[in-house]
This record gives sequence, structure tokens and C-alpha cells, in this order.
Amino acid sequence: MTLHPTVEAVTEKIRRRSASVRSHYLDQIKRMGERTPRRHKLGCANIAHAIAACGPGDKGSLEGEGALSIGIVTSYNDMLSAHQPFETYPQIIKDAVREAGGVAQVAGGVPAMCDGVTQGFAGMELSLFSRDTIALGTAVALSHDTFDGALALGVCDKIVPGLLMGALAFGHLPMIFVPAGPMTTGASNDEKSRVRQLYAEGKIGRKELLASETASYHGPGTCTFYGTANSNQMMMEMMGLHMPGAAFVNPGTPLRDALTRAAAKRVTEITALGNDWTPIGEVVDEKAIVNGVVGLHATGGSTNHTIHLVAIARAAGIDLTWEDMAELSEVTPLLARVYPNGMSDVNQFHAAGGMSLLVQELLEAGLLHGDVKTVAGDGGLARYAEEPKLVDGELVWGSGTPQSLDRNIIRTVDQPFDAKGGLVLLRGNLGRAVIKVSAVKPERRVVEAPARVFHDQSEVQAAFKDGELDRDVVCVLRFQGPKANGMPELHKLTPTLGILQDRGFKVALVTDGRMSGASGKIPAAIHLTPEATDGGPIARIQDGDMVRLDAVAGTLDVLVDAAEFTARETAIADLSHYHHGIGRELFAPFRAAVGPADKGAVVVGGPFGIAA
Repeated sequence: MTLHPTVEAVTEKIRRRSASVRSHYLDQIKRMGERTPRRHKLGCANIAHAIAACGPGDKGSLEGEGALSIGIVTSYNDMLSAHQPFETYPQIIKDAVREAGGVAQVAGGVPAMCDGVTQGFAGMELSLFSRDTIALGTAVALSHDTFDGALALGVCDKIVPGLLMGALAFGHLPMIFVPAGPMTTGASNDEKSRVRQLYAEGKIGRKELLASETASYHGPGTCTFYGTANSNQMMMEMMGLHMPGAAFVNPGTPLRDALTRAAAKRVTEITALGNDWTPIGEVVDEKAIVNGVVGLHATGGSTNHTIHLVAIARAAGIDLTWEDMAELSEVTPLLARVYPNGMSDVNQFHAAGGMSLLVQELLEAGLLHGDVKTVAGDGGLARYAEEPKLVDGELVWGSGTPQSLDRNIIRTVDQPFDAKGGLVLLRGNLGRAVIKVSAVKPERRVVEAPARVFHDQSEVQAAFKDGELDRDVVCVLRFQGPKANGMPELHKLTPTLGILQDRGFKVALVTDGRMSGASGKIPAAIHLTPEATDGGPIARIQDGDMVRLDAVAGTLDVLVDAAEFTARETAIADLSHYHHGIGRELFAPFRAAVGPADKGAVVVGGPFGIAA
């Protein structure tokens, strides 16, 4: 199928814009990609330290000239349900790599925090910064420079982007990302939202709310709504970094374990010692980044990836912009409705056709680059239109379903849920922001109402409880950007604003902060840049100003005389309460160094350095 002209044009524009930095990055990969095990460049004492804890057989292999050494970077902990299954993965991987003639070692662990636990509390202010912390941890894990390839074990929000950013600093190594899969379906997402709203209205108590929540989040695996964690898994397939079809297979199943073993075996086949060297820095190229963006739009994925994808691209020497993403949204149809964009969860999406059908549809429509390098080898992205199955105990890949098994969940390109993608770029006299429209009803995508200005989400909650928001209102929540307080998610406001919307009011949120990937029906202009701490226009909005958010036209404006608005003093806020306690004081250097949201809110360096 011929590539769509817009996809081709945007990709070429990214390639030209990135040419100098990307070329330097690729040259670095080539210099690092020597076709001998790098550990043999080390001194004997260094090697002895690296293999001291190995068993006799593995130690003997690594002392030789030809054995493969595979590093495992894991984000295991057993509090985070999505990462608890990783407890058993290292042994599965070690056994599979040993069968392939190599040795696998756990190179290091990285932190993995749960936004579901910290949502609405101080710990959430470390969430975005944990991504760059994970990137640094990945680099430290691989810094021993003894490995021929690596496997990255991660699923959730900041963990996968952080692992990938760190991995791209070792772009000469082949790396495969290994997921754990979603937990089985519990209480419906619709019921969960209903109960949350009842609690916000004071109609039920904490006991009933907790019972509902534990029925929804009930076992090992990823939360089943389509938030950032599951958007990560979609993107890893779209970018060719998973084994095909690995994203949404439940943990603790024979197929899940078989896919993990296959990833371990495959990474041994794509090192520089063989004939299919597939360094991760070459897999993640301009085409792969565009494929990730298209997948995000086609599924109504998490708004967090308008930050994370930019940061990932920059780590590979690629300059992706929000304008690129907006252009691709204009030609990418919305093909999936998974909560919060619909009532179904990711298990139902997987059963209805899932990733294989999605890739197949987008490839046939010319909306994806098929001619890409992937960890799966020959066949390009078409390999990801296949489904893994166990036949007589053996893992095989075959054709996925040729059509949707539930058109309420996933559709074809010729009959989409919407002609355009789920994310929209907003521009106007307040700056630039993004909005997720895939879960917002069409009649609610334009809001013009008086502003009510807040500096903390607790102030919004208090105003709601006092009845001060029972009207058409645009809640302006500022000083929530990366420099102010780490850019926490503000998902706890969703039930509150949802109640106001259900009462018939026109309601919107405008903020320089983030919303959760699980946020849905409220029109929310988020990631507004410049942020208030940088003196952005949001810092000059006053209570009562008319604000217009138009997700149809792609505009965001305060309707105040331009001269008057420019002449206003910029608001200043005392942010000291954001900077102490729960470890926040340790992240002062991050707040001082972080770049703007539209440049990926990056703290760590890379080919582009840190954007100002």
C-alpha cells in the first residue's frame, strides 16, 4: 500500500530537521558497535568482578571468547501490580539464554512508582521526574560495558519511557522490551467511574468506594484501562521493540512465559556477534517514531505521550514536535474505543482483534511505515500484524483476525469512530497545549466561560464543596508545570469536574500540569507552555476573564484586550510547600534544570542536551 502523503511529508520534515544531530548519534553507534564482546577489552580483574557471582558453567562461558552476555534491566517490585510478575522473569530469561549458548545477568534495577497510589498526593510530584531517574538508572546498569545485548522489563507510565531513554544512550546494543501484560478483567470501568462520582457527591462512604476500587484493581498485571501504561505497550509494538503480539497477554499464562522465553532467545540472535545485528538506536528511527505517534492517535492513547514521545525521540537524536503530532492526527482515524474513550478494557480490545488488527488496518491504509527495522527481524512492521499462539506447546505466529470481532471496540479505517485522531494541539494567546478529545463528546469540545483561577488542586476541591463552581466555568490551575512542582497529574479533579458537567454546566480545565492517561470526558487543555513559573500568559489570567477552548478549531485564548492583557503583572506564587517532604527536596536540581513540556520536559542530557 502506498504511504499516505501526509505521513511521508511529516516523516521527511522530521528527518531534515534532525539530520545533523541524528547523524552524529548514528556515528556514535557505529563506533561503539564493535563486533567482539566488549568485556574482553576490560582487564582481567575487571572481568573477574563481572562474573564472580556466576555459577561454574556460566562463569566458564564468559571466560571464553565467543559466549554471549545479555543484561537484564528490571523494574520489578511487588507493590506495583503491573511489575509484580517480573519477579520470576530473570530465571526464565537466564534459562532461555543459556539454551541459546549465552549467559544472562541482572544488570540492575530501576524504580517503578505507581501513579494510582500517589494520585492527588505529594508523591505524584516525583512521578514525571522518575522517568529521567529511570533513564539514569538504566545507564548505570549498562555502564559496566560487559553486555552484548539487553532485555528491558517494564510496563507502566514513566518506566517504559525512562528505560527507553536510558537504552538509547547505549544505542549500539540490541535491546528488546519485555512486558508483563494486563491483569484479568475485574469490575467494569463504567461502574468504577460511577462509584467514584457518587463518592465525590457525598452519596456513598469510603467503605463502598474502597470495595469498588479493589474489585477493579484486583491482581497482578497492568490496570486494564487504556492509560499511559497500556499506551506504552501499544507503542512498543508500533515501534518494533516487543516480540510481536506481546503487549496484552495476561501474566501467569503459558503464552506469556513463552513470549518471555522467545524475547530472551531472540536478543541472542541480534547481537553484533551474529549476522543480524539490530542495535536499538537504529530500530528507533524517524519512521518508528512516526509509527508510534500514529498508533497513539488511532487508539486515543494517553496525553502523557505528547511529552514522553518527544523525550524518547530526542534521546535518539530525533526532533519531534507537537506540530508534527498535530499534522498526523489530522489524517489518522480513531479506530479503538477503550476506557476512558469507551466502556471496554484492554483485555476486550485484545480479544476483539487487538494490536494485530490495528497494525494490519493502518498498514493497508498507508498510515504506517512498513519498511522498518524491528527486533523481530525480516518482514518489517507486517510481523506485528501477526498473533502469537501456542500449538502443541510451541510458540508460533500466524495471521490475526481479518476483521473486528466487536465493532464497539475496534473498527476498520473505512468506518472509524472518528475521522481524526484522539489528540489535538491547541494554540492561541495563552500559548500551546494539548487536549485528548477521543473521550469528549462532540458537543462539549468548545467551551467559552469565565475563568476561576487556582494555584493548587486542593483549592479546586474546596471551591467545589462550597458550591462556588456551580456555573459555567473554566478552571485555570496554574503553577503545576515541570519547573514549579514536577508537573503532577491532576486526575483527582476528574470526578469533581465531571459532576459539574453532568449538572449541565459548560466546564473545562486549563493547566500547565498534566492529566492522567485515564482522564476522559472533561475538555482539558493541559501541558500549557510556557508554564506559569516561566512567566507564561497563564500567569496573567484573572478570575472572571472569558476563556475560550475550541478543540474543533484547535485554539485556546483568553478573550481580553491584547494591550490590557500584556500590561498585566505576572502572578507569583509561593511554591515552597511543593519543595519539601516525601523526598521532594532531593529533586530541586531536577526542577531547576527541566526543559519545557513541548520539548519533552527532559532533565537528563542526550544528543540535544536539555532544552531551555
